[in-house]
Amino acid sequence: MVKSYIGVAVVKPKKKPLQPVTAEYYMARRLITFRPDQTIDHVVDTLLAKNISGGPVVDDNNNLVGIISEGDCLKEVVKGKYTNTPNLSGFVHEHMAKNVKFVSPDINIFELAQMFLNMKLRRFPVLKDGKLVGQISQKDVMRAVQKLKDSTW
Repeated sequence: MVKSYIGVAVVKPKKKPLQPVTAEYYMARRLITFRPDQTIDHVVDTLLAKNISGGPVVDDNNNLVGIISEGDCLKEVVKGKYTNTPNLSGFVHEHMAKNVKFVSPDINIFELAQMFLNMKLRRFPVLKDGKLVGQISQKDVMRAVQKLKDSTW
């Protein structure tokens, strides 16, 4: 008679990997950006062609210097009203928002959702080491939450 001294095998339950909950995993990385010296006419054409409502403004070193939106472009339209010439020849640097709120890639999407509600913004540029690496919108956060399972938060 042979006796085994191995003992009872213990099977460890497999843990599901935690799902990421930071902006880095859900942000848009391929962004349409603008330059401060571009004309508003160019911005309007791009916004309409790409079906977007705004975008980051960066310098030659990819440093974020502002955000330009449809509303900012409308300022140039209103300016043309007074001369009866709807001219969009103004420049991005004249109309862009310069005091831009941004987030880091490691911000939690739930904290980000609260920021969207408090600040009433539609998107945040994502900066890492001072460089623009992406953009996250309210829609990105909603998609992220939809993908998450309540047992893995």
